[in-house]
Amino acid sequence: MKQAKGYFGRRKNVWTVAKNAVEKAMQYAYRDRRNKKRNFRALWITRINAGARMHGMSYSQFMGRVKSNGIELNRKVLADLAMNHPDAFKAIVEKVK
Repeated sequence: MKQAKGYFGRRKNVWTVAKNAVEKAMQYAYRDRRNKKRNFRALWITRINAGARMHGMSYSQFMGRVKSNGIELNRKVLADLAMNHPDAFKAIVEKVK
């Protein structure tokens, strides 16, 4: 019942309804902890792709060359550079070309 605190209607004070609501909430939480990782990776790829295309490369070409040149920046950092620090991202693109 503590976990159902803040729920609306019978979900907060009727044992069987609250139990079912909390169990369903836990299923959603478990599933969405994984989906969040998937969604952020897709967002990072989109941002890197947009940044790379501004400099005449596709995402796959850019990432392939980043790996082959031994640049060990992950997608999260590359996406941040592409979005917030375009000069630094341009320097990376020029280095891998």
